[in-house]
Amino acid sequence: MWGMSVIVKKITQLMCALIFVYGIYIITHGHLTPGGGFAGGALVAGAFILLILANGSEYVRLKKQEEGSSMMESAALIAALVLASSGLIAGSMVFFNNFLPAGIPGQLASGGVIPFFNIFIGIKVAAALLTIFLALVIYREDISK
Repeated sequence: MWGMSVIVKKITQLMCALIFVYGIYIITHGHLTPGGGFAGGALVAGAFILLILANGSEYVRLKKQEEGSSMMESAALIAALVLASSGLIAGSMVFFNNFLPAGIPGQLASGGVIPFFNIFIGIKVAAALLTIFLALVIYREDISK
């Protein structure tokens, strides 16, 4: 897969930057507005997928293994589980306990541990969707040879 024309590549680079920033916004504001880790992670993965589609598979030097995105997915899951278990360690003996101060309602720092969960879930969803896409691209190239 070699990619598309120069015009499509340049417009895709501009659009991917906007989509990526919007995905980060959705992830970080998920406890205040509709959205969160899953929706923002899907947007972030979509930005990377769009770049790969426009520029071709050689743009990211695809290998036979999707190790980078799989490692990121696993690390995000472990971080979310450690954060969820830290409620047990904090003394409340409740899994997924909000042990951080809540703050002023309506502000960005008002969610306690919920924004951190959104960030980890967003990373996990983005990495999982990107891994699935990379696997499909890699195995498609294997079949076409």
